[in-house]
Amino acid sequence: VDLRERLSLEVRDILKRTGTTAVLVTHDQNEAFAVADAVGVMRGGRIEQWAAPYDLYHRPATRFVADFIGQGIFVPGTVVAPGTVEVELGDLESRVPLACGSSCEQCGKGCRLDVLLRPDDIVHDDASPIRAEVTAKAFRGAEFMYTLKLPSGQQVISLVPSHHDHAVGEKIGIRLDVDHVVAFRNDPVAAA
Repeated sequence: VDLRERLSLEVRDILKRTGTTAVLVTHDQNEAFAVADAVGVMRGGRIEQWAAPYDLYHRPATRFVADFIGQGIFVPGTVVAPGTVEVELGDLESRVPLACGSSCEQCGKGCRLDVLLRPDDIVHDDASPIRAEVTAKAFRGAEFMYTLKLPSGQQVISLVPSHHDHAVGEKIGIRLDVDHVVAFRNDPVAAA
């Protein structure tokens, strides 16, 4: 793995220094993100979105791209004010209009959305009053990937530094730390 990552970065450096354009076809998202200036996500033989890796992850154009890129879980949310969506863990403020079917000024309140929460959006915080039960954990060296069950039964995932070694069944404090709200209408037709 180290050799492959180092080789990918060396190839990127050579291409940049020589001003050479290249097309890399891969199914490895980490490799695509590390090497490419722009990435195309394909679905059914068509490009679903073409963007910088950062934008694919934080600003996916479609629900498919949001679900396909990285890891995350969609949780139900409700628009409670223009630009604000409420999820079980609290309110999220969006800097971009929420995809509730009309503009935020028209929508205001009540629209149902599916909000993508990624592992880096859920932060372990012993001081938080919000508790979640560890239902699964995967050791990844520097961190654990915890699957957590919220009081409603909804599950989320969280990356936690590996020195926080909690047992399955243990309840831990968590909080939201979301910079980019990714939400799509709660519409079964749109999700298909």
